[in-house]
Amino acid sequence: MNDHIQPGGSDGFGHDHGALGDAEYAEFMELAAEEGFDLEDVEGAIEEAGHGPLPVLAVVGRPNVGKSTLVNRIIGRREAVVEDKPGVTRDRVTYEAEWAGRRFKVVDTGGWEQDVLGIDASVAAQAEYAIEAADAVVFVVDAKVGATDTDEAVVRLLRKAGKPVVLCANKVDGPSGEADAAYLWSLGLGEPHPVSALHGRGTGDMLDAVLDVLPEAPAQTFGGAGIGGPRRIALIGRPNVGKSSLLNKVAGEERVVVNEIAGTTRDPVDELIDLGGVTWKFVDTAGIRKRVHLQQGADYYASLRTAAAVEKAEVAVILIDASESISVQDQRIVTMAVEAGRAMVIAYNKWDTLDEERRYYLEREIETEFGQVAWAPRVNVSARTGRHMEKLVPAIETALAGWETRVPTGRLNAFLGELVAAHPHPVRGGKQPRILFGTQAGTKPPRFVLFASGFIEAGYRRFIERRLREEFGFEGTPIHISVRVREKRGKKK
Repeated sequence: MNDHIQPGGSDGFGHDHGALGDAEYAEFMELAAEEGFDLEDVEGAIEEAGHGPLPVLAVVGRPNVGKSTLVNRIIGRREAVVEDKPGVTRDRVTYEAEWAGRRFKVVDTGGWEQDVLGIDASVAAQAEYAIEAADAVVFVVDAKVGATDTDEAVVRLLRKAGKPVVLCANKVDGPSGEADAAYLWSLGLGEPHPVSALHGRGTGDMLDAVLDVLPEAPAQTFGGAGIGGPRRIALIGRPNVGKSSLLNKVAGEERVVVNEIAGTTRDPVDELIDLGGVTWKFVDTAGIRKRVHLQQGADYYASLRTAAAVEKAEVAVILIDASESISVQDQRIVTMAVEAGRAMVIAYNKWDTLDEERRYYLEREIETEFGQVAWAPRVNVSARTGRHMEKLVPAIETALAGWETRVPTGRLNAFLGELVAAHPHPVRGGKQPRILFGTQAGTKPPRFVLFASGFIEAGYRRFIERRLREEFGFEGTPIHISVRVREKRGKKK
């Protein structure tokens, strides 16, 4: 059986088989029926887990128009921080959402107002980073205030980007406010959708309009040359860890400006670089310039542009300054790459500056702080001297191979059967839940759906993931495991 069955199998009724071929799918559904599972539920689980990269929706607009409130409304939970003042920072800027059975990612650009360049420039910078990664945009305008000069500036950006736009006229709390919304036709972006993000009024109609313009999958397809172009690598890390220096060393020439001041790189630079006869596309996302009074804003910008770069990439090379202690910011960046489901390599830069004592303590830090990503290939490099740079590309290739690996259903179930027999789930409340069978419904990253007789604890799920890695590799990639429990009514004697 082919280990790399192409996704997109269909049963002729519009159902998506994920990475399962028609024959494998039919065999699997027969097994599910024998075990007493609801076949619609099984079908839904495979569809959900089998999706490729999700389309990205950016929510943009000037400060304090209700972007974060709208994001919370779209994702159905209060997760984006909301305060009645502009400039509230958050660590996380990307969320997963679902509407009318369609799943997509939402990039929230609500946040920072003040900047040395002025409010217009800061809004423009936020919008640019988000639009770059987006497949469609919701542009939020305060209907009570009407279109401002800043709004007009964002409209110019949107026109230049050429992405589909849905205009959201926010703070329309009742019929009387709809006249205010009508004035926003003047922006030239089409119909303004009157919405109250706070109360939920009109958000359903607006999301219907979003689904009309949002593609089923991202505009770019991942793959080799001739399909999606060169493989895309996001070079990410906190400011001044040496991302630009690393890019120059890999390229063998001065492609980007390098300076001791953190944040020299103002805009992401996409570089096509030939290594070993293969062309790669590196995205340099060096951090935003920091000022003491702009510390929070700079961190917010860095999160936003890192999220944008990761969404565009297939593999994230995370650069860590080995001469300093691993920071909370380093851990957040790793988490961002894992949550985005990208292949991952961790490069420890400035290795040539380390003495024996620092190396000892660094190994302890890695064990403690990055234990959850021990599966990521690691390279110890020096962007300044070029030390061990030849190890970077093999590590990237290893991570991509793991990211694209698929285990055939038959082989997976043989493995699960042996695992459950040797290491059964602990008895809880007099019952012992069992993993009955499963399948790998998707790749990039590998996504598994397991079907069980009862609730499977988080610790046992982690054990299964660890054993999957031991058996099948999956080096350099996160693994997503979802578990579906058989309903009692369907249980067979």
